[in-house]
This record gives sequence, structure tokens and C-alpha cells, in this order.
Amino acid sequence: MFEVFRNAWKDTNLRKKILYTLFIIVIFRLGSNIFVPFLDMSVISDLMGDESLLSFLDTMTGGSLSNGTLLAMSITPYINASIIIQLLAVAIPALEKLQKEGDEGRKKLNTITKLTSLGLAIFQAIGFYALLNVRGAVKYSLDQGFSGILAAITIVICFVAGASLIIWLGDQINEKGIGNGISIILFAGIIARAPSSVFALIQSMSADMKNAILVPVVGIIFVIMIGLVVLMTNAERRIPVQYAKRVVGRKMYGGQSTFIPIKVAMAGVMPIIFAMSVMALPQTICSFFGIYGDGSSGNDFWEGFVRLFSQSSWLYAILYFLLIIAFNYFYIAIQYNPVEIANNLKKNNGAIPGIRPGKPTSDFIQNSLSKISLIGAMFLAFIAIFPIIFRQLSGINIALGGTTMLILVGVALETVRSLESQMMMRHHKGFLE
Repeated sequence: MFEVFRNAWKDTNLRKKILYTLFIIVIFRLGSNIFVPFLDMSVISDLMGDESLLSFLDTMTGGSLSNGTLLAMSITPYINASIIIQLLAVAIPALEKLQKEGDEGRKKLNTITKLTSLGLAIFQAIGFYALLNVRGAVKYSLDQGFSGILAAITIVICFVAGASLIIWLGDQINEKGIGNGISIILFAGIIARAPSSVFALIQSMSADMKNAILVPVVGIIFVIMIGLVVLMTNAERRIPVQYAKRVVGRKMYGGQSTFIPIKVAMAGVMPIIFAMSVMALPQTICSFFGIYGDGSSGNDFWEGFVRLFSQSSWLYAILYFLLIIAFNYFYIAIQYNPVEIANNLKKNNGAIPGIRPGKPTSDFIQNSLSKISLIGAMFLAFIAIFPIIFRQLSGINIALGGTTMLILVGVALETVRSLESQMMMRHHKGFLE
């Protein structure tokens, strides 16, 4: 990977793109340190418990959420909007048609996604303000008349503006930089949080003799996890395809052999995001009624209910594991159509050796896909719940867990592939050489 970056740096055009990407990341980090007015930062920091969804979102935003800054919501509205549009494309024929119209269709879908993300950003900003207001993190509440209304409008506008700025910065990277803009910004936010997480682990070593042994073990586990994620991200099942020879005029076409690649981790981190959103709903809804699972509300039943869905509960880990597997199958089912693949092979005189065209081919692809999906789902579920199990057994919280590791490795591999493809376009040998 370092060799790829070194070779890319030697190319003038690629060097400009890399520097422009770094410039956008600097702007992103500057925006992460512009504080939103009328907020009490100390109260917001107390909300970011180790077992809450807010803690995970804070890691994804590079600490912007716990500091109450302009980019507190980061790219979460855009990610949620992308997921919603992908799901709706299965049910709405107009959106499905746009997916098949090439670049023009993708541009229209991207515009729809941005408009959807704007609506979600407004809704999420209002919800986050309501949560902060209930917990006393807003200096002027709505009960204080004009001052409270002004504070509410200012906070919501700042959060929505920050989310819109993130989307714009991502578009700039897509046009003039390297890699996928949104992924790069997400990568930068997680990396920015890494030093504080490492420092917290080092501090825990001096606080407890047991941690002095366990923290080095955590480092070894991280190295193993990185290797496992790289292996599974690149792993694929290749179904061989043979194209029949055909004569058109005086020329013969076809006859070559190729394959259909099926990625083991085809769904990426999406099933984890789906499952995490579902598991966070009980805590999120109860928090609006002042029930946080800490016993402060005095309602023993609902306090116990909320604690069942905290990350310290084994029920949470079991449900989380099962939901990731279910959502992995669901996501692949809406993204991968074996019947369409079989029909395309038949139209182009292609066939899988030993398998008859038509329904037998689609059944074979479906069976292969089911087996690969199970392996990928088990891998994602294990990566996601491992930090929870490790914290239960050792008492050490791993802030950069399996989900963030998947994102980091996935974005790094994607960026390297983007650099390699651009270098190949610029340095391929001409036919006269």
C-alpha cells in the first residue's frame, strides 16, 4: 500500500489530487472544532457513555458530537438517506429505472439522496436538540421565551448546515480528489478519534495491573483483526463462465472463459449499521421520555427494559448478532439478482460448465450466493460483537471496535485501488512500444 502511495506521489496530477484531498480533510477537521453556541459542553460529554449509540456516533464523527461542534452530525444523515433510497429502489420502479440508466441515472439518484439527507438532517437536528434540552445541555430552554426559541433555531440551523457542508466536501473530493469523498471523510473522522482511544488504553495500564497485561493483548488482537478484515474483504468465490463461439459475417466471436466474482463480505458494513439502528430504537425512544436506564426516572419497569438494550446486556449481544445475519441476507437479496444474471448469460451465449442455462443456472448461483452470504454474515456478526464480549470479560472498552475497523480497512483498500487504476491509465504502454 505504501508503495502505491509513493508511486502516486511521483505523478504530478495524482500528487495534486492527493494534496487537494488532504486540504479538504483539513477543512473538515477545522469545522469539527467550531463550537455551536448556547450549548454546555460538559453536559454533552457526560451523555457519551461507553454503552450508548451516541458513543459510537461520537467515534464516527471524530469527537465532534461530544464537543457540540458544527459537524456534530457528520455524515450520518447522508448514510441513512443512501440506505433509504437503496431500499426504496427495490419497491419503486421509477427509482429502479434510474439505477439502470448509467451516469445520468446515478446523478439523478444522487440528487434525490442529497434532498433526502437534507430532510433527515433537519429531523435529526431537531431530535438531537430535544435530547440535549431534556438533559439540560442547552443554556436557554424553550420555557425562557424568545431566548429559548432563538437558541433552538440557532442550534438546529448549525447542525443542518454542518451536515450539508459535509456532503459538499465529499462532492469536492469526488470531483477533484482521490477516492470516494464521503468514505474519506468518515475515515478521517475515525482516525482523528484514534489517538485519544490509544491514550485511554495506556492510562488504564497504569491504573490497574490486570490492564497492563490485557492492553498489549488488545494490540495483538487489533493486528489480527486487521489481517482478518483484509482477508475477508478481498475474498471472493469465482463462478467459471464459458462463452460459446459464434460467427457474425466473416468474424468469429466468443469462445473465451471468464468468471462471476461473488464477494464474501459483499454487503460491507451496511448490515451492522441496519442492526445498530434497530437496536438503538428502544433507548432512543425512551430517552425522549426521560428514561435512560440509570434509575433516575424512578420507573423500575422501563428502566430495566432500557438496560436490556444496553451494550452491557447479553440479550443485546445475541439480538445484535442475529439481526446482522438477517440484514446481511436481506441486503444481498436486494442487490444481487441471480435470475437476471442467468438471463444475461443466456442472451450472450454464456454458460456455467456443467450447468444448463436458464433456471438451473439461477438456482446454482442462488445456492452459491447463500453459502457465501452465510460466511460473510457470520464474519460481520463476529467482528461487530467481539468488542462487546471482550468488554464483558475484561472490563476494557475498545472504542475503535470491529465496525470502525471494517470501515477503516475498507476505505483504505478502496483508495489504494483507485490510485492503482489511475496510475495504470497514465502509465500503460502504447501499442507502438
